[in-house]
Amino acid sequence: MPDSKSPPALQGNLFFLSGDQYAFTSAQIDLLRAIEECGSISAAAKRVGISYKTAWDRVDAMNNLSPQPLVTRSAGGIRGGGTAVTDWGRDVARGFAALQEEHREFVARLGARLHSLGDIAGFIGSSGVKTSARNQFRGEITAITPGSVNAEVTLKIGDNQALTATITSDSLQGLGFTVGSSAVALVKASWVLLSSDIDLRSSARNKLVGRIARIARGAVNSDVTLDLGAGKTIAAIITNESVDALELREGDDACALFKASSVILMAD
Repeated sequence: MPDSKSPPALQGNLFFLSGDQYAFTSAQIDLLRAIEECGSISAAAKRVGISYKTAWDRVDAMNNLSPQPLVTRSAGGIRGGGTAVTDWGRDVARGFAALQEEHREFVARLGARLHSLGDIAGFIGSSGVKTSARNQFRGEITAITPGSVNAEVTLKIGDNQALTATITSDSLQGLGFTVGSSAVALVKASWVLLSSDIDLRSSARNKLVGRIARIARGAVNSDVTLDLGAGKTIAAIITNESVDALELREGDDACALFKASSVILMAD
């Protein structure tokens, strides 16, 4: 009796890589489309089956790694304002859709020639390095101060925002960094300190000023997102006691502080 089972179907996922980091995936593009159709981040999150917080995390990640904001927010409303996909965001979504169609046709042609997972083991390898760092910023290196052991690197992440990182001289050479190079900066949310005094002076080399966009309160800690403008954000994990002591509120101005040694740089 002939085997009625169908041979394994070949499937593939389309995503963009920037260096070793995922820049855009189909899940992020689906969220963009949902925001465009719903006009609300909460409704869009429900449509794609994720939480409100996860939706904002994805939007922040896309905006931080994009040269222009893909999604903008407006003040007002019980959730801190409405959301809208920018013209740039719509162009990205349309371009991704076109690539998805090309990708589907390619996979279909390839699938006709392959009949088992073993067939693709020879040319499919692991790709993408995932990181637990919440804050990721792409920028241009504008200054390098070399030293015998460490080097100081300045990364421009926006028109009026820059980060300073301290890395070893060996890392500077190994990564091939020069002024004008592109790089990605990683900063863990737990390394970021917040202050409601935007004029505060401290020994921390990095100070980013913005407005509190969201406060997600947990049992012990709160996840605070600071809107830096131009579509850029930075997240900080601080205790609920600190949120109360600093009287942090959504919509208030605040600054994020972190050491140069807390910034991890990756070649872009």
